[in-house]
Amino acid sequence: MLTESAVMEALNRVRDRDLNKSIVETGGVKEVTIKENNVSLKIALARTGTSDQMEIQQEVVGILKGEGADSVGLRFTELTEEEIQAQGGFGEEAFEGPALLSPDSKTTFISVTSGKGGVGKSTVSVNLAVSLTRLGKKVGIIDADIYGFSVPDMMGIEERPVVHNERIFPVERFGVKVISMGFFVEDNAPVIWRGPMLGKMINQFFTEVEWGELDYLIMDLPPGTGDVALDLHTMIPQSKEILVTTPHATAAFVAARAGTMAIKTNHQIFGVVENMAYFESQTTGEREYVFGRGGGTRLAEELKTEVLGHVPLGQPDIDENDFAPSIYGPEHPIGIIYTEIAKKVLDKPLR
Repeated sequence: MLTESAVMEALNRVRDRDLNKSIVETGGVKEVTIKENNVSLKIALARTGTSDQMEIQQEVVGILKGEGADSVGLRFTELTEEEIQAQGGFGEEAFEGPALLSPDSKTTFISVTSGKGGVGKSTVSVNLAVSLTRLGKKVGIIDADIYGFSVPDMMGIEERPVVHNERIFPVERFGVKVISMGFFVEDNAPVIWRGPMLGKMINQFFTEVEWGELDYLIMDLPPGTGDVALDLHTMIPQSKEILVTTPHATAAFVAARAGTMAIKTNHQIFGVVENMAYFESQTTGEREYVFGRGGGTRLAEELKTEVLGHVPLGQPDIDENDFAPSIYGPEHPIGIIYTEIAKKVLDKPLR
């Protein structure tokens, strides 16, 4: 029969990756309940919602079942800032690696853009980022739509970045590192800034955020060709671009402007994603082309690129315990489409 002391002894082998100490040493084991060899735990980590948390969860379950537990129930919370500092703060390994914009950086930058708002550009951005992570890549996302930030809400993010030694540590969700203007305003307040201030904030997202090593950085741009898009085109001349449109002719026509801007600044266009391509009835399987047909194909032909995918109208499956209103699961029909889009991105030759 397991005892609390035996559980604590076993958990000494589990390390909080951010603090590089065991979860017992950090004071992270907050509650232990044992009933008829069924163990329930509340564990506090320096950061939650990360791929490290998933690893720790699997590790804890494996260790305690190896000690004889019949079942293991886990709840996670975060250590307070005071508790983190008392343990010496985040490990030095978080500061390693080349700067994001340095010549030595191995990161591929992908700008997701559109000609107009309301075509689902942010939905494409977050699902592309998550899909690339599921395929084993290290991915970050910058919510560069300063006026219309929505990535944290779409991904179900409630916590905020941690600041340590004057460096900002992005929030991690579904294995994706996320930074957004939404983290730095209160109560969904409007952002009333002019161009130079916006450019300064975008620059800070690249230079003052501790991204670590990334394979891909997805940038969710504002629609159109305004100040933020111009700043990013200048700041990252090697950025790749994905254009999002609906099948409607006008949306495709307007999106062509953003594509032309990319060509004039020598950015490589990876392709076009046609969002809201159709609605498929779950009852009959028939497709209704609500916004017309052909816009994505015409846009791709005009820009001499390819259509990466046709994404239908649909709603992700909502898990109230792991809420993320815009993220499609890997087995969801639309999630499968995003996986195929991500695979095409991985296959793209870089120039």
